[in-house]
Order: sequence, then structure tokens, then C-alpha cells
Amino acid sequence: MSEEPVLNVIGRASAVALWGLTGKIVSIEACMSAGLPGIDIVGLPDASVSESRKRLRAALAYLGVPVATQHLTINLTPGTVPKIGTGFDLGIAVAVLKAQRVITNESTEGVIHCGELGLDGRIRPVSGVLPSLHAGLHSGFDHFVVPIGNAPEAALLAGARIQAVASLAELVNLYGGDLEVPSLPPVVEVDRPVANPPELHDLAEVQGQAEARFGLEVAAAGGHNLLMRGTPGAGKTLLAQCLPGILPPLDDAEAVEVAAVRSLRGELDGSQGLDHRPPFEAPHHRSTASALIGGRKPGTVGILSKAHRGVLFMDEAPEFSRDVLEALRQPMEARQVHIHRAWGSMVLPSSFQLVMAANPCPCGAGMPGTQVTCRCTPMDKRRYRNRLSGPLLDRVDLQLELFPVSPADLRLGGEQEDSVTVAARVTIARRRQADRYVDCAWTLNSGAPGAWLREHFAMRPSALADLDRALDTGRITMRGYDRVLRVATTLSDLDGGEGPSPDKIRMALALRTQET
Repeated sequence: MSEEPVLNVIGRASAVALWGLTGKIVSIEACMSAGLPGIDIVGLPDASVSESRKRLRAALAYLGVPVATQHLTINLTPGTVPKIGTGFDLGIAVAVLKAQRVITNESTEGVIHCGELGLDGRIRPVSGVLPSLHAGLHSGFDHFVVPIGNAPEAALLAGARIQAVASLAELVNLYGGDLEVPSLPPVVEVDRPVANPPELHDLAEVQGQAEARFGLEVAAAGGHNLLMRGTPGAGKTLLAQCLPGILPPLDDAEAVEVAAVRSLRGELDGSQGLDHRPPFEAPHHRSTASALIGGRKPGTVGILSKAHRGVLFMDEAPEFSRDVLEALRQPMEARQVHIHRAWGSMVLPSSFQLVMAANPCPCGAGMPGTQVTCRCTPMDKRRYRNRLSGPLLDRVDLQLELFPVSPADLRLGGEQEDSVTVAARVTIARRRQADRYVDCAWTLNSGAPGAWLREHFAMRPSALADLDRALDTGRITMRGYDRVLRVATTLSDLDGGEGPSPDKIRMALALRTQET
């Protein structure tokens, strides 16, 4: 370490600026020059990045390397990309120490640094480490320095060389410096939002409801959206909570995507490895559109993105506000959430499977065939049904009716299939789809274009006669036409058929257009 500060020497390091789950490599430059003592950070830093100069000054003083009395300028390039969060602290500190020649290693610019700096020089965990590493790998970087508290999370990503550090002094010594490492315990964990595990059930617990069980299996096999209407206590919520148990586990790439979303929210615990279970999100019906979409501020992830690669269950769907329900339409089609706010625009993933549950009317007794008298007027029923708009329902592939459970259903008891048995059939159907769509941009029947299906299966007009008739009479729209074909293909996959037959098309049409 030099006795006199060296002016006009530029120290460099690298970091990642996250914008949602996408990242941009940021080159950090630090230079000391003559002028009034002080630290300037330029390059569109937010408040938390600008505050890093105070953390930096205190940490370096604690380690015995006070910032020189000259003027220090820190530049974060490219200057057009906003820099958000305390994760830039570690890269800034490395660049400054390189400019002071405390660090002599020349490879700091080829390493991605991520971590928050404590006043005592310890490195504190931050959120968003996994997507930062993913962005670095895609940009050609393979060496990363992360806080020791984020080491289990960073280890989830294959192909990355991870160096976990507990303090800035430890990192300086790894880079060729010579600082005394404070004998302080590492900061391994910080308070993170609690991600409560969902309440899930087995299909063996469902009494009766043979048609609904079959519809749930079809939805799981093809990734189709589902609406269940029925009286209170018929088993709608229980069935929805059984869906994750019959879905195939996520592959490694999908599990990393889910982990990246949780990392951005600060909810990821990587100590147990990758979680291959599909997410299950069940927001309260008083949730706002902002809570579902996210984006109240940069980096905020909504419930739709939390359900990415999993299930979004909306119980009492008509009780959600109109804004929330209509906000579902674009993400259901695009599989992404496009957020536009005053601070900018951001795209988050939201490839979820929607399951909605609703009562037949406000009092819940308005199902045909029940002995309970409905107290609702025809206007009440119409107003309640209309809360789920036509364009939203047009994106729902399966619409099922659930009637009250009878004493005979209860006596069946253990004769019901469990989730393991149904999941085996679902896995076989998914495997058929994977083979069929191996060269396509989609992997499930729910994402296959109708034109592609008609051409692939060489479907004759006679096979589509029922669909054509439904389209002519206005029973379905053109979007519904294609969605019925997708469901019919899933029915064929479950039966091991070669393609959607006229019988399967009629069955799919009946499952979509229930008269309730």
C-alpha cells in the first residue's frame, strides 16, 4: 500500500444492474484526482447506490484504509441504465481499492461483484443474486464474488465459479492485498420475507366429483386454465389444492427460473438445493391489481410472477375487483407481465396455469338439482356472473360444474384414486407432448396454435364439423375454437390416441361450454 495516494489511476470492477429478471453488465470505474475531498457517484444511481459512499468511507476507515483526502469519482457505466440497490457496494469498494493500489490483481474487471458493505467491512447478503449471476453467465462472465450468506443460492447455478466472502478485507487479500481480517462472525442471514408454504392435498381426499376430478386431470396434462363453479363445500378449493400434486416436477431450467423470481423477492433459501415443485399462489380476493402485477417500484415482483411455472388459484373469483380480473388477460396470452410506470418499463415472466373457483350466485345455492332454496333474484345472479367478463372466460379452456357431495359419495371413501396414480397418467401425456413439440417454441398443448394442430394432424372438415357449427352459432369464438382443439389433443394424449378424433372434440367442447 502506497504512502501517498496515486492520482489519476483508474480502478475497475464489474457488477450487474437488474431490471426485473434481466441484467445489464455494469463497469465500475474509480479515479482519484486533485480537488476538494469528497466522493461522487455518477451513472444514474438511485438513493441506495448514492448512499454507498458513506458505507464505503466508514468500512475503509474501520479496516485501516481511509479514503484519501483527494476527490474520488466513481462512474457506473453505461450511464443510461438505472442502478438500483445496495448490491453495488462490493464492486465500488473493489474499484476504489484498485485505484488506491491496495489491490494489485489485474483481473478485477473480469469478475462480477455483488454484495452490501457493512460499516465494519463485513459483506451482507442481498436479494437478486441468482438473476445477477444468470445475467453474468449470459454475458460471458464465469467468475463471481458474492456474500457468504448468498453462497447456497449462488451454488444453484451450474457453470459459475463462485467465491463467497465474509468481509472486504478477506476479498482484498484474495486480490493480492494485505489487510488484517477482523475477527467478527460472518453475516450469514438477514431477515427475509417469509414465504409460507401452500396448503396442498391429495386427490384421495376428494369425495365424489368424478367429472371435476377428470377435468383437473385434463387441465394438468395439457396445462389448461380451469374454472370450477359449484355450491359452497362442494370441493372446489380442495380440488385446486390437489393440482400441484399431479403436475410433473419442474426441470432444472424451470426450477432456476422460479428460484430467480424468489431471489429477486429476497425469499430464496438455497440451502435445500433447487425446488422442483411447481409454485402455488392463492391471493386473497381483496388483493389489488398492483399486488398481482407488481412494479410498484423497480424490482417489485407481483403474485402473477410468483406463480410462474406453477398454479395461480383465485378462490371466489367474482369477488376480485374488476381491475384485478381484467389485468389477467394479457399475461395469460403473452406469458409475461409488461409493467409501465413513471420510473420506466419492465417485463417479468408469468407463465402460470390459472384455476378459478366461483359460487353459482351470491348466496351459493343457485345450482340446478339442489334442494336448498336460492335467495338471489335473477338480476343478482346476472350481475354476479357478469363479474367474470366474456374476454376473460374466453381464455379459460375448461369450465366445470360441481354439485353438492351426496351420502353415497362419502361411502366410496378409499376407492378414490390418489394423486400419485393420476400424476403417472399426466406424466405420460406430458411426455407425448414433449415429443410432438420438440422443435417448437411451445411445450404443452395449451400453447400450441390451432393452425399448427390442424395442419399437423391433417384434420378434415368432417372432423371439425361440430366446432364449425359452434363457431357459426356464436357458441364459441375463434380463440375458443383453437382452445377446444388444444383440449381435444390433451384428451387424445391421455388416451394414447394419434390425434383429436370427433368424439374427443365433442368432449372438449362440452368441457368448455358448460351451461350453468
